[in-house]
Parts: sequence; C-alpha cells; structure tokens
Amino acid sequence: MSSKYNTWYHPYKPVKPFNKKVAYFSMEFGIDQALKIYSGGLGFLAGSHMRSAYELKQNMIGVGMLWKYGYYDQSRNSDKTLRTDFVEKTYNFLEDTGIEVKVTLHGNPNVKVKAYVLKPELFGTVPLYLLSTDVEGNDYLSRTITDHLYDANETTRISQSIVLGVGGAKVVEALGGADIYHLNEGHALPAFYYLKDKGINKNQLVFTTHTPEKAGNEERDGKFLNKCGFFGRTLTDEELAEETVNSGNINYTVSALRMAKKANAVSKLHAKVAKDMWKSYSGICSIIPITNAQNQNFWQDKALKNAKDKLNDKLFIKRKIELKEELFKTVVNQTEKLFNPETLTIVWARRFAGYKRADLLLYDFERFLKLIYNKDYPIQIIWAGKPYPHDQFGIDVFNKLVHVSKEHPNLAVLTGYEIALSRQLKLGSDIWLNTPRITREASGTSGMTAAMNGSVNVSVNDGWIPEFEKHGKNSFVLPELDHNLPVEEQDKLDAQNLYKILEDEVIPTFYNEPDKWQRIVYKGMDDVIPAFSSHRMAEDYYKKLFN
Repeated sequence: MSSKYNTWYHPYKPVKPFNKKVAYFSMEFGIDQALKIYSGGLGFLAGSHMRSAYELKQNMIGVGMLWKYGYYDQSRNSDKTLRTDFVEKTYNFLEDTGIEVKVTLHGNPNVKVKAYVLKPELFGTVPLYLLSTDVEGNDYLSRTITDHLYDANETTRISQSIVLGVGGAKVVEALGGADIYHLNEGHALPAFYYLKDKGINKNQLVFTTHTPEKAGNEERDGKFLNKCGFFGRTLTDEELAEETVNSGNINYTVSALRMAKKANAVSKLHAKVAKDMWKSYSGICSIIPITNAQNQNFWQDKALKNAKDKLNDKLFIKRKIELKEELFKTVVNQTEKLFNPETLTIVWARRFAGYKRADLLLYDFERFLKLIYNKDYPIQIIWAGKPYPHDQFGIDVFNKLVHVSKEHPNLAVLTGYEIALSRQLKLGSDIWLNTPRITREASGTSGMTAAMNGSVNVSVNDGWIPEFEKHGKNSFVLPELDHNLPVEEQDKLDAQNLYKILEDEVIPTFYNEPDKWQRIVYKGMDDVIPAFSSHRMAEDYYKKLFN
C-alpha cells in the first residue's frame, strides 16, 4: 500500500501567509518522550517549531534522522554515578514512505537512505521525514551511520551530515521539492552544496546559527570532506580552495552563511555575538535575531494556567503542591530522599556542559552549606541533565554532584533527563536556576517553559533573559559581568552574586512575602506568553526569513 506521504502532503490546507513550501533540516527533534531522537535544547526547540507549524497550518515539513540507539539512555553505576546505555529503539508508529534515495559516501555511490514519516495526527506536528541507512542491501558500516546521534567518530559524524544533507535534499526532491530549504544549525550543510549544483537559487536557502560554542560550529579538513563525499560530488582543487578557510578547513557555519540568502541567530544578544564572531569572513549573509521559543500547548500545565487566568492564588498553590508531589515521587524513587512540597525547590536542569556551570552553587562550600541548612528558610535542590556521552568534564561534574548530594537529605541528582522529566521539573520547581558564563548561552529555552508553569527564573543575564527579565518583578537576575574577565574571576563573582541574591531576595520573598512571590510568578507567566511562545517564532520565520 503506497503512502500518501510519498508526495508533499498535509492533512490541512495551508493558510495564506504560510503558503511557501519549507523543508526544515535538523539533526534532532524533541517531539515526544516516546520518540528518542533528540539530545537537548536544539531538539526541544525543533520539536516546538514542528508543533506550532502544525497548529498554525504552515506548509512546512521536518527532515531529520531516525537514530537507532537515540542519543543514549542515562542510567547509573552501582555507586549512583552516570552510566551511558545504548538500547535499540523500534518505532512501529512510523510509516515507510516508500521513498528510498542513494548517496555517495567514501567512494561508494550506492548507500541507500530510506525515509520514514511521523504522521501529523500522532503527536500534532507537521509531517516529519526521518532518514535511516539501516537498510537491506547496505554494507555493515553504512547501516551503522544512523545508529547514534552525534557519534563520537569523526568519519561517522561526517557521514551523518551527508545523509541528512544530501539524502534529505533528495527525499525533498522526491516529494516534489520545496520553495525554501532551512538548515537548523550547520549539521546538514551538504544539502546546500547539493542544491546549489541542482540550480536551486540562493534566495531559497536560509540558515539558523544556534551557538557561539566551538562544538556547534564544526570545522573540518576540506580535502578529507571532499574524499568523504561531503559536497555531493568531488570538487576540483580550485573549487575546494574557494570554500576553505583557516588553512584548508571547511567551517560549516561560514559556508552556510555564505550560501544562504539570510540567516538568523536565536536571541537579540546572540545576533550581536554572532555578527561579531563571523564579521572577518567575506561574503556572509545578514544575520537577524529570531529569538527561540517553546510550544505553550505542549509544555504548559492547563490547571496552572486556568488558576492564573482567574488570579486564584489558592487554586494555583494547591495545583503547584500537587505537581511538586508528582516530581518528588521521582526524586524518592531515584534517590531515596523524601522532599517536602511546602519547601522552596530550586532546580538546575539542562545539558551538562562546562560553561553552563552546574556546580556554581558549590563554589564557596561553607556558604553553600549555610544556605542548605538554614532552619528558618529551608530549601531543596535538584540537578538533572545529560552530558555528552564522551564529555569527561561534564560527566565529572555530574558525578561530583552525585557524591555531594548523597551526604545531604535536601539535595538530589536525577537521571533520565528527557522530555518527560524535563516537563515534570518545570511543573514542580519554584525556582529555575540558569548559570552559564555570560555570552556563551545563545538562547536557552528551558527557562521559558519553566516560567509558563510558574517557576521563577534566577539567572545570569544571557541568551533570551535580557529580552524577558524585570528583576524582582518577573525573575531575579545576577549583575552582568564583563565577559572578557578571566574565567576564574567570572566564576568567583557570579557565585558571590548568586549567594547574595538567594540569601537577600529570593528565599526571604518566598517565605516572608507570599503575596509578592505570587505576583512575581504571575508576571513571569504573563511576560513569557506570547513573546516566547513558538507560535510567535514560527510566524517570525515566515515573515522575516522565508519571505
């Protein structure tokens, strides 16, 4: 039986402002807990975008990868430290579209790429085409390309980009082609090279840059990429020389910025940082800000929203207590700690990357102990998040927090930080703590969904926060440091400022001025919608980037 998704199809008639056919390429999509093809923020963002595109009836499709083992399953060793497990995933709810294309990898012109579709009615998204090389007839190495999201092996990573980029572009061709090809980050860069060779106009190519971090702006040897088949064909030495920067390397971001008609950064501050980062390269397109956002229908608790809309404090607090109790079932199940729903609960939850400083609260350990053992102002702290499976520094920080938390009844470190736990933490927290080194967090979106659920942001003034924060009114923000200061100095000053804000403002307000606290909670909920809802973002992309 042939699939109606073997051609460009939506179960609705796209509405007029969103008529243009857009193919959105992303290495990861966080759509639902059950579909584990995401690692973190980039995926959550892409998932919310696909949901809003569906709810707004946009003429968009997603193009991604069907990761056989996902990112990884986060488990524990016998001493509760981090263990990474790779467990095969089989998704019977995906439909085989019947579309199969071939890409050339490492001189083999016959690597098959099969396209499956996640149909809109399953999770409320636009059609999402997921590519797999685990196909009958492929050799063993080719079959393993789509095993692991962000594979640690460089050659495999390059192959993944070719499959998503060239394979994805060929799948879109098979569907009838698109008006706009949108790369969410540089991973699918080979798509631009392939499409350009096919005569696709520069005006049809757009790009989103997501991070100032080196790891998110890949750079690899041009000759090696050429051998791998990165450009969709073998470039001549002259052609390759035109593409390379920095001693013969291809920088994915620079190439995308040169080939796109327009690009966007993911917050106003990030747009400034990105323009400054890439200004020395010739021929790059303009970079505008389109601030990241999240899907309200998916992330916001309806009962909390209703209580807030009625300004019914009693009902709101009752619901918040219920949500905390739900979260604390997970806490006691994982850590054997009994948390109290009446106690102020601080959550730090996101990817464990060094610059995000999960352990900043522990900087001055004596002061930290005074904070967590203050009988008048009790607090509970939960950490959660996934380091990259081969990021030893991130894993060490995670394990350090595990060991510290064992000694104290009001500290917990949770594993399994995926969509379900993320939602539970946002619904059940009172404070959402965000501590990156300034200018390093391009946007950050977890604080948006926390604010939607009445969790108050306590944050460094980075990413999306400068566009949202009203200190003491809808959030609490650390004084801004000069990001050129030595890292050690930044950490010391930020830690001191964090203790001061918690001791003098946040914790006393929660306990001594509950009415004022409730106004801060409501103001945060008001200010996050619609400015940071993905409906606004999905509309902005059509208005500012696709047109």
